Amino acid sequence: MFFRGMETSKAHVTIVGGGITGLSAAYYLERAAEKAGLALDYTLVERGDRWGGKVLTERVTVPGVGAFVVEAGPDSFITQKPWALALARELGLDDALLGTNDHLRSNFVLKHGKPVLLPDGVFLLVPTKFRPFVLSPLISLPGKLRMGLDLLIPPRRDDGDETLAEFVTRRLGAEALDRIAEPLLSGIYNADAERQSLLATFPQFRQTEQTYGSLTRGMLAARRKPKPTPAANRKRTSVFTTFRAGTDTLITTLAERLGGDLRRGTSVERIDRTDRGYTVDLSDGTRLHSSAVILASPSYAAAELVRPFAPAAADELASIRYVSTGTISLAYRAEDVRRPLPGFGLVIPRSERRPINAVTVCSTKFDGRAPEGAVLLRVFFGGSRSPETMALDDAALLALVSAELKAFLGIEAAPLFHRIYRWREANPQYDVGHLGLLERVEAALPEGIVLAGGAYWGVGMPDCIHQAQTAAERIVARLPLAEK
Repeated sequence: MFFRGMETSKAHVTIVGGGITGLSAAYYLERAAEKAGLALDYTLVERGDRWGGKVLTERVTVPGVGAFVVEAGPDSFITQKPWALALARELGLDDALLGTNDHLRSNFVLKHGKPVLLPDGVFLLVPTKFRPFVLSPLISLPGKLRMGLDLLIPPRRDDGDETLAEFVTRRLGAEALDRIAEPLLSGIYNADAERQSLLATFPQFRQTEQTYGSLTRGMLAARRKPKPTPAANRKRTSVFTTFRAGTDTLITTLAERLGGDLRRGTSVERIDRTDRGYTVDLSDGTRLHSSAVILASPSYAAAELVRPFAPAAADELASIRYVSTGTISLAYRAEDVRRPLPGFGLVIPRSERRPINAVTVCSTKFDGRAPEGAVLLRVFFGGSRSPETMALDDAALLALVSAELKAFLGIEAAPLFHRIYRWREANPQYDVGHLGLLERVEAALPEGIVLAGGAYWGVGMPDCIHQAQTAAERIVARLPLAEK
């Protein structure tokens, strides 16, 4: 049994946090309860004044130019992790999906202050096409030779964790870390490669190493595998997919579909464990009596809520580091970009010592992000790589970013508009040992308290949705039979 003494005919679940994880948890809780024939109520509590957390889309119209779609948080989701795509399709959003412009896909890496094309065929870390890589100036000849040693270096056979930097340096060398792995892979997690857990972020690299003996052989084998043919009535989806009107399409649709007690502008003040489950005290004076609680909040917030009854778990949760990040989106007339990037964007290695981390050309990556004759750029700053930029005021930040864009792209004109979004203490860091930390947390939490969200088993939208689904199904499956 999940709880002792539960004799009521209807269970109640509190969900803390109204981002993509909390909304998805509510959706899957409804579905799982219906499938199980369970009478269940839930309350979804969000302290902010809107749903969605970091998923936020703004639509801007410039007179005489047209409409722009500006993403404040994630601009897409990866379809190789199927859960976001599956949820979108369950919600009837298939026709609203939008893939990347793959025929325009090119990416650049800054080297000595100039954008250099990432060679065709570089798959995650490893070149799978010989000629483009050999001819590329991105990696020096000694660096290329060092990367080639991956074919000869024996694999690590134990299951111990290591940093991304340790793994890449061991297999491919320091230059590959600096020019490819650090800007491309650590950028996904806004992480420091010298602290980032390999097993918590890219476990497939260890699996490939152990299965094939080298990354190169593994990546070549993966590329030779035939790709599955989509069903006749289903469109082929891009690796990265979004929604035509913006990522908040998923948030809006989810919120509209939910039938529970949804409360914005309300925070959870305290959770106490009782012999019948949990009492949850809200800032509006309400006391909820819940069979279970899903904590879809940042780990530091979850830590304070569980501390009264699970202090060991609270200490572990509080130890998860966070960094602050931001983006600034800027729109220009196409003729003002004198040296345009013919691709999706530019990543910047830490060794370049620039105050920004990356630039995405949103209007190239996706259709409909800018009107014809205009360009929409998104610049990333902050995190472990440029934390000092988070302290700049808006005017200073705009001036700094404008100077960088002038240097890289030859832009001297003022933007048609700009939007700055700062996400303070919003990006969890998966340091070495992260998976062990989660095991200790799970062991220390009492039954009925379930964690889900970006601080735990994945930061992207698909991972958060999957955690939400797992949390909901776990709760419904383990409620006492008396409630079903």
